[in-house]
Amino acid sequence: MRRSFRTRSPALDRILVGITRAANYSRLWLLLAGGLALFGGRGGRRAAGRGLFAIAIAATVANGPAKLLVRRRRPFSRSSPALIRTPRSTSFPSGHSAAAFAFTTATCAELPVLLPALVPLAGAVAYSRVHTGVHYPSDVAAGVGIGIGSGLLAAHWPWRFIRPFAAACPNATRHSRAPATASAHRDRVCDAAVDSRQIAG
Repeated sequence: MRRSFRTRSPALDRILVGITRAANYSRLWLLLAGGLALFGGRGGRRAAGRGLFAIAIAATVANGPAKLLVRRRRPFSRSSPALIRTPRSTSFPSGHSAAAFAFTTATCAELPVLLPALVPLAGAVAYSRVHTGVHYPSDVAAGVGIGIGSGLLAAHWPWRFIRPFAAACPNATRHSRAPATASAHRDRVCDAAVDSRQIAG
């Protein structure tokens, strides 16, 4: 953390603060999922659905039993204060990191061509949590582990259980061939996947 704080500069801080804020409530990953579902064809919809399912798993684990079992306080430094508002939730593990690597792992398992773009982006989100001063590196490492595990689980889960997540992708439901009577169900599935109470922090 000290090494990270020594690299702070106005330009780098703006970039990493922007990245970490974009990932709040998994908005970044939801946007990418919507783009994949809308423009990626059948493979894109499958990748998006598995990515959202992986986020739901990671959020449940990271922000449920993991945070309850390890009640670590957030980092605090008078000499290097946090660059963003410190979340109220406990520090371990990092929910942002878990969501980032869950989505990346599951999506890239379905579409490996996305690896060069998504892995650095997920890494930047994870690192931003340390750089901005709201997580310890071990919080991020644990979040990454949870995310990868969740992504692998989602990648091997039977597709018939994940199909509703693909149908609920942002910006894709308007183009779905599903009947209108299923819209309420899709909304409930999407809400469950991105519940801000689960994904925050």
